[in-house]
Amino acid sequence: MPLLRELQENNPNDYRNYLWMTDSCFQQLLSLLSPYIMKQDTCMRAVIPAEQRLIATLCYLATGRSLQDIKFTTGISPQALGVIIPETCSAIIQVLQKDYIRFRSNTQQWQDVAAQFDNLWNFPNCGGAIDGKHVRIVPPPNSGSYCFIYKRVFQHSSGCCGVSQL
Repeated sequence: MPLLRELQENNPNDYRNYLWMTDSCFQQLLSLLSPYIMKQDTCMRAVIPAEQRLIATLCYLATGRSLQDIKFTTGISPQALGVIIPETCSAIIQVLQKDYIRFRSNTQQWQDVAAQFDNLWNFPNCGGAIDGKHVRIVPPPNSGSYCFIYKRVFQHSSGCCGVSQL
């Protein structure tokens, strides 16, 4: 993608914000996933390269934008994105699962995590936190503007009301 190459060369911060990772992290992830997401050219058409498949998937996961919207950034049809993104997500799980993705195996483990969130941040029944996402709340009594954010709502996330990630 020409836009991504231009960002990488001229503005690494924008590149990092676009992919939600550094170039070295992206390249490492791409090298791990390429064998799983690479396809063969046919006599009918050239394939969408593994790099573009991963970029489209990361863009979708990071922004939540629609496939119709992502087609303008990636140059890939929504129909193809509807196949590429699930395939790439499956490959990510397959490749990274043993090292990075922990699944709780029993009820007690989930209850222990929820108890930690409740004890540390008075946030009951929470099974985890990802990237400090905003969660709308009723503000604690006498908290003033401490948990009020630019979106003009009270939120519970990293940095607010003593919350951080486990």
